[in-house]
Amino acid sequence: MNENRFLNPHQPQTLYSAVILGYIEAFFNLITLYPILILISIGLAAGGYGIANEKKWGYALAVGAAVVQVLFVLGYYGSDTFTNVFYLINFLFDAALVALLLHPMSRDYQRIWFR
Repeated sequence: MNENRFLNPHQPQTLYSAVILGYIEAFFNLITLYPILILISIGLAAGGYGIANEKKWGYALAVGAAVVQVLFVLGYYGSDTFTNVFYLINFLFDAALVALLLHPMSRDYQRIWFR
């Protein structure tokens, strides 16, 4: 039987939330049709799928894509990131994804259980 899944509710809350948030951000990045955001969305979606299936490459890909996304937002909007409410909310969701992925509970779980 095929055990591949898009969500894994047996993982810690931080990883489970990160996968859901990663899928949501990937969707919104795709609809912008901005080339770098499309690449980031592919990384977030593939990373989320890898995390749900407990693959080390998925975790690494999701962390990399999330960090690149935060750096892109800071680089693209610059100092306006913190003065414009829309940009700030976008940045906070991106930073929350990085925080969820790098949380000690997420890191420990992936270190012990991922293959």
